[in-house]
Amino acid sequence: MESLVTTQWLADDMEACDLRIVDASSHLPDAGRNAKDEYETGHIPGAVFMDLADLADPGARIENTLPGPERFASRMQSLGLGDGSRIVLYDDSAIHSAARAWFMLKLFGAQNVAILDGGLAKWHAEARKVEEGDKKLRHRHYTAWQASEKLRDKLSVLANIGTRAEQVVDARGAARFAGSAPEPRPGMAAGHIPGAFNVPYTLMYRPDGTFKDAKGIREAFESAGVDLSRPIIASCGSGITACVLIFALHLIGKEDVALYDGSWAEWGADPAMPKETGPAQYNAASLKTGA
Repeated sequence: MESLVTTQWLADDMEACDLRIVDASSHLPDAGRNAKDEYETGHIPGAVFMDLADLADPGARIENTLPGPERFASRMQSLGLGDGSRIVLYDDSAIHSAARAWFMLKLFGAQNVAILDGGLAKWHAEARKVEEGDKKLRHRHYTAWQASEKLRDKLSVLANIGTRAEQVVDARGAARFAGSAPEPRPGMAAGHIPGAFNVPYTLMYRPDGTFKDAKGIREAFESAGVDLSRPIIASCGSGITACVLIFALHLIGKEDVALYDGSWAEWGADPAMPKETGPAQYNAASLKTGA
């Protein structure tokens, strides 16, 4: 199964016994939307609902912090997702939250995971069938392990400011990156991690919500000064939309990409962390030399 599947592919294959369809919609608090209610009102036939808010570390100070492998495995088992499942994720969200679900599944050991290109909006636009209610599947065993090399913490990102070994790429919009727009979280500083590049996650998509082709994805990063031959740390507001960048880079074959899970929710709340405002100040050539 490819990592990005079409609505026609899903319609043709959705009755396969090993295929699991997952609604991974999630919304920002100020969106005024309830993803679970919307799922129950109408979802792709056979889809279960993955509550991303429940897939977080309940003891963490930072919102959306990744859970441990055991908690994640337990939640996947309860959704009927297990070893050997082919999993297709979709969303109906402005933050394209299926990418976060994809990242977590890959991080915690799932082998065969895809995102539905265009999501529920495209499914609706093509007048395809939906169903109501809450789908329950039989529990399946999920073996979890964690690909820790795909994660960075605050201290490693701080050290990277000096070494410039990896390029930090921020998925937030240009105004939040520059610090000219207020942060949505109270008590949060404005700006970005020093030396970061800015590639808003929205640049990964066409107007109809489908992913750009490889050429378009590459151009979005390269026009922002990112050197695609060098490793990347993806960051955003709280670790959600950074996963869009990670998935898009995966589509063009770039795998040396890690997530700073705490992202600006952690960095911006810590007065001890250095911060910059304004547009990105570094280009790829200067990062190679550490200048």
